[in-house]
Amino acid sequence: MIEYLKGELTEITPALAVVECNGVGYGVNVSLNTYSAIQGKKEVKLYIYEGIREDAYVLYGFATKQERELFLQLISVSGIGGNTARMILSALTPAELCNVISSGNDKLLKTVKGIGLKTAQRIIVDLKDKIASTGIDSGATVSSLVASANTEIFEEAVAALTMLGFAQAPSQKVVSAILKEEPDAPVEKVIKLALKRL
Repeated sequence: MIEYLKGELTEITPALAVVECNGVGYGVNVSLNTYSAIQGKKEVKLYIYEGIREDAYVLYGFATKQERELFLQLISVSGIGGNTARMILSALTPAELCNVISSGNDKLLKTVKGIGLKTAQRIIVDLKDKIASTGIDSGATVSSLVASANTEIFEEAVAALTMLGFAQAPSQKVVSAILKEEPDAPVEKVIKLALKRL
């Protein structure tokens, strides 16, 4: 079993990194969080999960052990495969994901491409108790920055920005930052300010 790969990063795209170890190039599937963490580096260390199926041998790589732990938790949920788990970890940081699950925010989880309401609820039910054991601090993340009164404005603004073609995760971060600075801002103002920052 491969625990981690440490070597030269020879190629990288937002979905795949090629790590060369002793003359062998390993193609490793990565999330956007890991991509951001290793982008621009020459030497990398990725924690590995090996997905062995009848028709494929797939490596998933993570910049941190915590992210890999969350990936393992996600694929333990019925109906969640490696690619869906990677999609979830690309849309939310590990801390944000922990916060979404522990607060039971199925609406935010449902915004991830390929996740329906039933799947979002299943993830929350299956992982709520396990998340505490990962040791990831879900401190000040998207959900906690957005007070319950602002949840509606937050969701409306993010929905509007995604309709305009902006990616989900950056939109959520920008909107939550704006609402932290101006908690009483109406949705139109939040969207206008977000458009300037995205």
